[in-house]
Amino acid sequence: MQNHELKIIKKVITDRLKILTFEGGLNKDASDTVELDQQSIGRLSRMDALQRQAMAKAMSVRKQNEKKSLEEALYRLHQGDYGNCSDCGEAIELERLKLKPSVLKCLDCMKV
Repeated sequence: MQNHELKIIKKVITDRLKILTFEGGLNKDASDTVELDQQSIGRLSRMDALQRQAMAKAMSVRKQNEKKSLEEALYRLHQGDYGNCSDCGEAIELERLKLKPSVLKCLDCMKV
């Protein structure tokens, strides 16, 4: 992979990491404990609040996993191991890396 291509990928990764960090701060309150005051809200409202809390927690886990895989991709980029398929060793297509910079396998190996 050429130097200018690596710079593009690095920018894609760092921009996405910034977005994930920002969104993590915004959604922090959504997964807090739901107050179950029986006098102020009905049963359906409590169930809805619990469902929103569960969805927020699941989204937070998904974003943390994405953040971790992007940080690992950035590490591979700095080590010079980035952009090659972990199975066959062939170069992964640049457009694929731009769309999902944490990808580890080429399309042919993903199909297997």
